[in-house]
Amino acid sequence: MEKRKVLFFDIKSYDKEFFNKYGKDYNIEMKFLKEKLTEETVPLTKGYEIVCAFANDTINKEVIDTMAENGVKLLAMRCAGYNNISFKYINDRFKVVRVPAYSPYSIAEYTMGMILSLSRKIHKAYVRTREGNFSINGLMGYDLYGKTVGIVGAGKIAQILIKILKGFGTKVIAYDPFPNYEKAKELGFEFVDLDTLYKESDIISLNCPLTKETKYMINRNSMAKMKDGVMIVNTGRGLLIDSADLVEALKDKKIGAAALDVYEEEADYFFEDKSDEVIEDDILGRLLSFHNVLITSHQAYFTNEAIEAITITTLNNIKDFIDGKPLVNEVKYICDKNKENCRVVG
Repeated sequence: MEKRKVLFFDIKSYDKEFFNKYGKDYNIEMKFLKEKLTEETVPLTKGYEIVCAFANDTINKEVIDTMAENGVKLLAMRCAGYNNISFKYINDRFKVVRVPAYSPYSIAEYTMGMILSLSRKIHKAYVRTREGNFSINGLMGYDLYGKTVGIVGAGKIAQILIKILKGFGTKVIAYDPFPNYEKAKELGFEFVDLDTLYKESDIISLNCPLTKETKYMINRNSMAKMKDGVMIVNTGRGLLIDSADLVEALKDKKIGAAALDVYEEEADYFFEDKSDEVIEDDILGRLLSFHNVLITSHQAYFTNEAIEAITITTLNNIKDFIDGKPLVNEVKYICDKNKENCRVVG
C-alpha cells in the first residue's frame, strides 16, 4: 500500500526525533519544515492531503483558502489549543483534529515550580550565586502555608495543581463556569465567583482556555479588585492577560509578582533563539526587566512524557483519517447563518 504524505510545519529537532521514532509503525511519509504555517509558506501544502501544524502557526482565511484549494483534507494540530484557527472560513472543506490531553501533570507541576521560584526568589538567587554573590539580602520570600490560592478554570490540569497545593497547606478557591461540586468536595476546595477569587487570593493561577469571555480577563479593572502584592501565574494562554495593564500594575506595585509561561504576542519570539537580536516588542522587553517577573518560553508542557503522548496521539489521529475511521479528536464547530460567528462544540 502506498504511503500517504504528511507535511509538518514548525518542527523543532525534538519533534522530528519523536515523530521519526514512533512514525515507523505508520504507513505515512513525513516531510518536516522548520518554518511556521503562514500566508507565505502555505503554498508548500500543494500535493499534501494531510498537514500538521502547531500552536503558534497562523491559520487565517488566506491560509485556509489556499490549503483547501491545494487539496488538504485534514489539518492535524499537535496541541490542545485551537484559538489560532479561524473556523468560520473552513466551511467544512477539511477536517481539524487536535491533541486534547497529553500530560496534565507536566503543566500542573511546572505551575507549582513557578510559584515556588517567585515566592522564594529562587530565580534571582540562581543568577546571583553564579556571579559569585552569596549575599541573601533582598531574597526574603514567604511561606505558602496558610495562603489562599485562586484557580481560574478547574479542569484536569487545575485539579492536579490543587492536589499539589493542598500538600503545601494552602487554602484553594476556584472559579469555573461549569463547577463540579463533587470534585471540589473530594479535593477540598471551594468554588467562588470571580470577584471573590480576585479579592481573597494571595496567588492567582490561570488554567482556563482562551475564549471570547476570557480574553483579557486580567486587566486594569480586574487587577484593581485584587489584594495588593498578589502573584499572578499564567500557564494557559497569553491573551488571558492584558500585558500593558500588567506592566502598569507591576510598576504601581499592585501586582507583587508575575509568572508567565505564555505571552499574548509570543509567536514572534517563543520557541526561537533571539539572543543576538534586540527585543522589539516594548511590552515584552519591559516585562523582562522586572526582577519580580518570571518569563519562560511556553514550556510548561515540555516533558518527555508529554511530547511522547502528543506524538502518538497525532499519529493516531492521522491514521484514523487515512483508515476512514471516526475522528475521536476532531474539533467540531457550528456557525451562524452568515458564517460570521462560529463556536467550537467538541
